[in-house]
Amino acid sequence: MSEMPKAYLPGDIEEKWYAEWESGKRFHGTPNPDKKPYSIVIPPPNVTGILTIGHVLNNTLQDILIRWHRMKGEEVCWFPGTDHAGIATESKVDKVLRETEGVNRRTLGREKFIERVWDWKKQYGGTIIRQLRKLGTSCDWDRERFTMDEGLSAAVRKVFVQLYNKGYIYRGKRMVNWCPAAQSALSDEEVIYKEVNGKFWHFRYPLTDGSGYLVVATTRPETMFGDTAVAVPIGDPRYSHLVGKTVNLPLTDRQIPIIEDEHADPTKGTGCVKITPAHDPNDYQVGKRHNLEFINVMNRDGSMNSVCGKFAGLDRYECRKQCVAEMDKLGLLEKIEDIVHNVGFSERGGVEIETLLSDQWFVKMGELAKPAIEAVRNGDIKFYPERWTKTYFHWLENIQDWCISRQIWWGHRIPAWYRGDVNDENREVYVGETAPEGEGWYQEEDVLDTWFSSWLWPFSIMGWPEDTPEQKFFYPTDDLVTGPDIIFFWVARMIMAGFEFKGQLPFRNVYFTSIIRDDLGRKLSKSLGNSPDPLKVIEQYGADALRFSIVYIAPVGMDIRYSNEKCELGRNFANKLWNACRFRTMQGPVSDSFNKLAIPLDKLTADEIHMLNMLEHAADDINKSLSEFKFHTAAHDLYELVWNNFCDWFIESCKPSFNKSEESKQQALAVLDYALWKLLRLLHPFMPFITEELAHLMGFVKDGDSIMTAAYPQTDLALPANADTVSGLVMKKYMLITAGRNLRLTNNIAPGKKMEFHVYPVSQELTDFLRTDEQTYSISAMLNASNILVKFGKPEDMKQTAAAAGISVQYCDAGAILAELKDLVDPEVEKAKMEKRVAELKGWIKGCEAKLNNQNFVAHAPAQVVEGVRAQLTDLQEKLSRAEASIKVLQ
Repeated sequence: MSEMPKAYLPGDIEEKWYAEWESGKRFHGTPNPDKKPYSIVIPPPNVTGILTIGHVLNNTLQDILIRWHRMKGEEVCWFPGTDHAGIATESKVDKVLRETEGVNRRTLGREKFIERVWDWKKQYGGTIIRQLRKLGTSCDWDRERFTMDEGLSAAVRKVFVQLYNKGYIYRGKRMVNWCPAAQSALSDEEVIYKEVNGKFWHFRYPLTDGSGYLVVATTRPETMFGDTAVAVPIGDPRYSHLVGKTVNLPLTDRQIPIIEDEHADPTKGTGCVKITPAHDPNDYQVGKRHNLEFINVMNRDGSMNSVCGKFAGLDRYECRKQCVAEMDKLGLLEKIEDIVHNVGFSERGGVEIETLLSDQWFVKMGELAKPAIEAVRNGDIKFYPERWTKTYFHWLENIQDWCISRQIWWGHRIPAWYRGDVNDENREVYVGETAPEGEGWYQEEDVLDTWFSSWLWPFSIMGWPEDTPEQKFFYPTDDLVTGPDIIFFWVARMIMAGFEFKGQLPFRNVYFTSIIRDDLGRKLSKSLGNSPDPLKVIEQYGADALRFSIVYIAPVGMDIRYSNEKCELGRNFANKLWNACRFRTMQGPVSDSFNKLAIPLDKLTADEIHMLNMLEHAADDINKSLSEFKFHTAAHDLYELVWNNFCDWFIESCKPSFNKSEESKQQALAVLDYALWKLLRLLHPFMPFITEELAHLMGFVKDGDSIMTAAYPQTDLALPANADTVSGLVMKKYMLITAGRNLRLTNNIAPGKKMEFHVYPVSQELTDFLRTDEQTYSISAMLNASNILVKFGKPEDMKQTAAAAGISVQYCDAGAILAELKDLVDPEVEKAKMEKRVAELKGWIKGCEAKLNNQNFVAHAPAQVVEGVRAQLTDLQEKLSRAEASIKVLQ
């Protein structure tokens, strides 16, 4: 057994073990019919990405599952990879080229630009994968894939052709969400709606016959150049006589008709609505009903096109400003109304989207959604937390056709070819996995939505459409860990794809991670400056500390309040475990029976039975929690087991046995070794690095082997039938020992000073237990007592006794413990100290009360600051109560 360093320094240890794991192929999964399969696929991070705290949580939870199932003896495989992230990557590389070389994608052209993107991907694209290794993720890196690998690209082409031939994919002119920044269409799920302050401009549209005007309202004056009608409510007596007439469209030389339509609501404003069929989805439907002209007024970049006359070339917002000014100048601005409304923003581009009419490719989703709905409804696929099923059902039951074409270059180019004039709507179309033979064919310029490759991920990553051993063994996968923000983008679509192309579900369970916020409740973001760099956190605290801390603070289905300081919990926990093992190495070599307890049950002490019983219960609880995706509960159980039960109590309870006899010492060490080895294995999925290091330092694992293939603890130890009863008695003993130590602390009696204690247990059963020689010896040693007198009596009876001069008493749920202070303290000196302490406490209490009585402070200070003051006041009041009690004892 190696001599352990005094302190745990995670940096070198983490680097050493990850290199050994990877070189030893510890993460590699191979189809093995003799084992039960377990597999998960990583939610592929963007190739442009860098590690975030969100990635830390998501991948830590996946790694816990993988390591747990590996230790259960299953053949596991965690399939990793990255996503080509079409719009994000194209924008990133375009920006780099403009900043470093003064060129952009347009000046380079399609082929040259794509070559540069591949070059960039080779140089920088693996950053996040390298960073994930720092976290300790045990992915099968031999199977790493990229969504534009040739194999995955072949899968995309096959799926497109198959759906096209089935009549599910079509090309049509439809209203789409348009991102002026990316100059591409977006799916509905790629639009984020935000509440913004805006305005309703009420404009007068003059009647062509000069008899008056109609008032219409708009939030987007710049679209008026595309107006092709004014709609009035059906049968509205205010306007019935005007139907069929026309109005002059301001700022143009056109007249547009007045029509009746259900879209016009008589209860809203004047009831009149300007109809812009090419720039509003509702107006689009009106335009189809009345056979109106569809006029697009914008260029791809959001600037105004030639339809807009003198306003052509202006940015859309500048055009809005000038249009309003011109309408005001012409006396056609009725009024301006301030409003708050929801506006759609591009998820990728971050700019306000435009809705416009465009030729795009779509997938009909109605039939694809049906088996996906049923699989979740009948429980074949389970969601954790379950409440996300409501969101899932609502979206799928109201699903719209999926716009899959994007007007960018980086991505899977749509496998469609045309022959004939580019403007000819009747040109010849060919869709196939390979280019058509013959002359005159040219390929579709658009590429597919990034998610069109991602929805195939669970099986394309395993080699589909080829028939591979991996699919036969590892598909369907078992669990998916992901964020709720991509339940539509990815989760629902993968389920649809699984049924459509594999004939079965892609996974059985979906765990949705928490949303991570800062201590003020704000979502982490670079713009707010509250998004920590995980690599710096790992450098400061260690990967295990970060992993354990973030799981510890992440209850199922609740937002996380994260700050780097919370990683101190994990670092302190790692140090506690390290010091416990170091203490053990100082007692001699590890027992041969560390893997299987060889001590007869009737030889075990009560403390040993209690520790072993706690281990059994914890193993059962932790396995159950992990099977139910209650990672947070499992982390809390582990913390309590290691910190409280093992380190604070069991190790302390072993020390008296070390001094009693050689036989008792060896027995205590054997139980301690058995417990330590079990603890390290229970902890390994959560804290892989330190547990691997300690397993080797302690001699539990030989060189060349790994803790990750050791058996995960189960409830397999036969303990005495009364083990739970014994545990209850031992825990009450620990309560009384704590009370005795508090008694020393309250009276400023040094821990090394011998003193006599009188113990009054709460029950006869506990009294009989504590009167045994084993327990009297144990309590004496743990309290450093000169003598222990165990007396049965009601703890409340001690109040009168404690009132006597020189008697100090402490109460707890297990009873009471008291001591005579005669010859232990100088009453006058201690009394003076306590009186000074009381004066200080009263001063601090007065300060807290003054703050809390200040209504301005309570009303305007951050909530956590006010709560902090309240908590401080409670703590000070408790300390004052103890100090005043001590003075009474000394009088």
